[in-house]
Amino acid sequence: MDALQGLIAGFGVALQPANLLWGFVGVTLGTLVGVLPGVGPALTVAMLLPLTVRLDPTGALIMFAGIYYGAMFGGSTTSILLNTPGESASIATALEGNRMAKAGRAGPALATSAIGSFVAGTLATVALTLVAPYIVDAALSFGPAEYFALMVFAFTTVSAVLGSSTARGLTSLFLGLLLGLAGIDGQTGQARFSFGVPELLDGVDVVVLAVGLFAVGEALYAASYPAGSGSLEKLGGSIWMSREDWKRSVPAWLRGTVIGFPFGTIPAGGSEIPTFLSYSVERKLGRESERGSIERVAGPEAANNAAATGVLVPLLTLGIPTSATAAILLGAFQNYGLQPGPLLFQTQATLVWGLVASLYVGNVMLLVLNLPLIGIWIRVLSIPRDLLYAGVLVFATLGAYSLHQSWVDLAMLYVFGLLGVAMRRWDIPVGPAVIGLILGPLAETQFRRALAISEGDPSVFVTQPISATLLGLTLAAALLPWLMRQKRRTADR
Repeated sequence: MDALQGLIAGFGVALQPANLLWGFVGVTLGTLVGVLPGVGPALTVAMLLPLTVRLDPTGALIMFAGIYYGAMFGGSTTSILLNTPGESASIATALEGNRMAKAGRAGPALATSAIGSFVAGTLATVALTLVAPYIVDAALSFGPAEYFALMVFAFTTVSAVLGSSTARGLTSLFLGLLLGLAGIDGQTGQARFSFGVPELLDGVDVVVLAVGLFAVGEALYAASYPAGSGSLEKLGGSIWMSREDWKRSVPAWLRGTVIGFPFGTIPAGGSEIPTFLSYSVERKLGRESERGSIERVAGPEAANNAAATGVLVPLLTLGIPTSATAAILLGAFQNYGLQPGPLLFQTQATLVWGLVASLYVGNVMLLVLNLPLIGIWIRVLSIPRDLLYAGVLVFATLGAYSLHQSWVDLAMLYVFGLLGVAMRRWDIPVGPAVIGLILGPLAETQFRRALAISEGDPSVFVTQPISATLLGLTLAAALLPWLMRQKRRTADR
């Protein structure tokens, strides 16, 4: 009943004219960046962070959330029409959606994608509403040892999943942890890794790092390694779904939702795994030989959007980001002096439930926005890449300078931008670096508190049942990929 009352109060916040406006701006921007290949929600939120510091926190966070799941909505357009996924989670959609477009069925493919995203997003938001209070109750029993173990688990699993190898993911993570050490030590008051630069006494700003790695890095990489673009498919045939299309899509939407939401809620989740799992399920259940199956578009798109909503469960209830965009959303909370976690539901209940209620409203906005405006989004695809990324660089530079009007921020922005180019060049994921910078200082604080409470006894981390279990899972997550590779090598011999 508390969740229901909180949600009703949240609708009172989300339906305020100003918040409706910010929600609409968010979902529109999100759909736009989902349509544009290479411009994802993480880049967009990172770029807008410094420009929204003076906004009301509730309106700004509603807008950022709208950008996040709006991008999941819009990512299918380029996948279906250009065979160029705007997001990695849209790769599965591209496999069958582009085949449907070439067969003159681009309209039904885009329609099942939009409606499936709405159905999955709404059902996943209902699950978020029901599940979140129980996770909050459990998290309130966590002490410093449990929180430290949880953060180590998040570090390891996210680093193992993001990127082509565990080693590359952990390399990125340790870079973020190292940057998180800069600044004044909160317990001793000593300066660490500031190198005599006063601006570094407050530490490396997460906004500068995120904008540098994502926005500047992506723009410079696109200029250095221009990729060829696909040919645009025409909207031939009917633009709407037939009765047979509906009959085949509805079960796939429901299956995709059931697959996607749980993966979004766990630290090793993300959207890529459930979308490919849903694609595999639909292949097994359907006609494997059929090329351009509508179920194989409907299922992965539903799984994609359900997972995107599921990501908000650990972010809001535990303060743990499970994707690059979630890490930047965590930075947005911290920009306003808010720390996501169980206490946020008590101290900022109006904001949290207003954000959850905005997800329901935003899903309706996205459905209304996407179906009639498909033609406009297609025209947006014709924007030249050089103009697009030039605009990204200009906005990133202005945004970073506006934080503190400091040349040090600008210098760090472009150093991180060049670092982002190198990381993309050698396939090192940038997400774990941002997660390391944000959660590293928090993990250090919880580690010190746990040792202070136990009077310096490190066994506190393995004698507490919850922390011992989480550390055991962390060890398994780190060793399992290596053991599986060893097993495959032995089998090959």
